[in-house]
Amino acid sequence: MKKGSCAVNCLACLFIICLLAAGNVFSAELIFKDGQYSFQTLRALGYSVSGGADVGEVLKTAFAITEGDDESWYREWFKTAEQCEKSGDNFLARGKTVSPRQQFFKASNYYRTSEFFLHTNPADPRIVSVWKKSRDTFLKGAKLADHPVIPVTIPFEGTTLPGYLCLVDTSGAKRPLLIIQTGFDGTKEELYFENAFFAVKRGYNVLLFEGPGQGEVIRIQKLPFRHNWETVVTPVVDYAVSRKEVDAERVALMGISFGGYLAPRAAAFEKRIKACIANGGVYDFHMTAHLTEEMEKFLDTEEGAEEIDRDIYARMKTDPSFRWVMANGMFTFHAPSPSAWLRMTRPYTMKDVAAKITCPILIVDSEGDRDMPGQAAKLYNALVSPRKEFMLFTKEEGVEEHCQTGALLISNARILDWLDDILMKGNDR
Repeated sequence: MKKGSCAVNCLACLFIICLLAAGNVFSAELIFKDGQYSFQTLRALGYSVSGGADVGEVLKTAFAITEGDDESWYREWFKTAEQCEKSGDNFLARGKTVSPRQQFFKASNYYRTSEFFLHTNPADPRIVSVWKKSRDTFLKGAKLADHPVIPVTIPFEGTTLPGYLCLVDTSGAKRPLLIIQTGFDGTKEELYFENAFFAVKRGYNVLLFEGPGQGEVIRIQKLPFRHNWETVVTPVVDYAVSRKEVDAERVALMGISFGGYLAPRAAAFEKRIKACIANGGVYDFHMTAHLTEEMEKFLDTEEGAEEIDRDIYARMKTDPSFRWVMANGMFTFHAPSPSAWLRMTRPYTMKDVAAKITCPILIVDSEGDRDMPGQAAKLYNALVSPRKEFMLFTKEEGVEEHCQTGALLISNARILDWLDDILMKGNDR
């Protein structure tokens, strides 16, 4: 056995157990035995409560997929998405508005889902073409929405960031603004079904955006993740407070999944944020691999990195969940290898940063979330804000999955109730 092989094998096993954050492992089996396939099915299905899916379509699609076959996953979800888009076009040609909107919104979610497992080959042209279909069908639906959903471009470091401004109505009245961002693998279109749909009904204007490493920004502009996320959020806030519809004194920021690190990091430095929500909270992204000091040293050697990469690539061939998390990590960070990606996660920590957060902050955790167990509590304990709160969703409630996937009604009810108490005035409701 080569020197260091034991450390490599141990490291790889830890990867499989922890999936280095955002592995989205479902604690139950929904059609599939693989955790990632099950979770992504639940994720698509969950948006049925906000117009992004229909239960029968999701089940029909999932049962047609060969488990572990990423091409089969892509093919079946793409087929369902195309069916919805075509149906929407037919309704639209007949002069309808509600029916095509429903079909286009579902198509957007299904196209997003079909693209999910393609990142093993970052040069696959479908990563961009199918993402565009998800965006474009969302835009077709947004034009028919019962409230304004406006595509916006946010000035950012000589380029722009894409977003949607979702308004309560066309009055132009100043309202509290909830800025929502995704995390490791979501899109701004998905955020509409996940959160904005519910927040607008409560009287919030909502700004959805994507930053480096996310959605359009990684696929088209090729900008990877960065740890100093305040450099991303500050231009977003600059843009937000310039809008006539925004009450600059009532701006909140919510981060989903890996956004549970990104949003609190930004709130530590951007003081115009009056409230922050981390769902779920992330204290240290790198820490979730549970590497020993010996493993960390091994990772930094050329021989160690090469052995780690060989072992990880071999395991990626047989484990769909593991394959996805490693591939997506390299894709969104622009990492040339698995070992390089692991080293690149080291700066993503709230140590020496969490104490700088002064606004009211909500740290959300889910009892059955196996992505980063204990991370939300670590972040909460590191906070010194006098208005910090910890919110746990439980298995008894049926809301235990990562980011409360599959239980969006109760999730948004409790989270937005907390935000109402911080930002809403009596005449806003």
